[in-house]
Amino acid sequence: RDPIRQDRRVRQVFNLAFDFEWANKNLFSGQYARVGTYFEGTELAAPKELPKGRELEILNEVKDQVPPEVFTTVHANPVNASPDDFRNNLRKAVALLKEAGYEIKGGKLVNAKTGEPLKVEFLLVSPLFERIVQPSIANLQRLGIQASLRMVDSAQYTRRLNGFDYDIIVGNFAQSNSPGNEQRDFWGSEAAGREGSQNLIGVKDKAIDKLVDHVIFAKDRAELVAATNALDRVLLWNDFVVPQWYAPKVRIAYWNRYGQPSTLPALTPGFTQVWWFDKELALKLPGAPKP
Repeated sequence: RDPIRQDRRVRQVFNLAFDFEWANKNLFSGQYARVGTYFEGTELAAPKELPKGRELEILNEVKDQVPPEVFTTVHANPVNASPDDFRNNLRKAVALLKEAGYEIKGGKLVNAKTGEPLKVEFLLVSPLFERIVQPSIANLQRLGIQASLRMVDSAQYTRRLNGFDYDIIVGNFAQSNSPGNEQRDFWGSEAAGREGSQNLIGVKDKAIDKLVDHVIFAKDRAELVAATNALDRVLLWNDFVVPQWYAPKVRIAYWNRYGQPSTLPALTPGFTQVWWFDKELALKLPGAPKP
């Protein structure tokens, strides 16, 4: 909603300044993987190849209204496998800021025409995220951006969230395997100005509205998957968010006395729902009574 962050080049800078690999190693003990899509772990995620087939047909309907990279490049988060990688990503950020009309004056990044400094505030309600946000703030400050953090109580946070009174927050968009009307509340133009909606970003884009309609009015599963792939790809290339992380494995400690299907549900081990007690396995455990 803020005019400064309506420039996609400026939005890209925030992802380039987030060193996920450092955070994963030093803060998360290497247990997470980076989110690369709005529909992680499902067939609804944009394929890691250029669009084709029905997805391409849908995207061609909005070709002149979406970032050109949608058709030429597979989206990927910046990777910092080494300190050199991170320095190179910060150089890309500097180039994007210059291209967007910013320059360094007196150690601060300002608009070359107006002299206005580039400022951003991270609004948090949970202290748990402070240790994650602070390194990103330091990286943004290296670029000359006046970045800061504000911690508020839950009541104030809810009030500011509902009124869209923030620069950057930690948010999420819970998805299902059958997306539908809720996509309008996430990304729809009408929801962008409706207080309390889930359009936290403030997305107001006719092309995205059209892609959301394709999802909602899909007549079969194949059409739904193609439409959601297209929507995901366009959302990614608009660089609305700094993608976070997820745990790629579920850790369970249990006595080996349960049977389970050879194929488990996609996003859960299904423990207690589809596992069963296996008497033969139980009898093999140390200390088990002899039959």
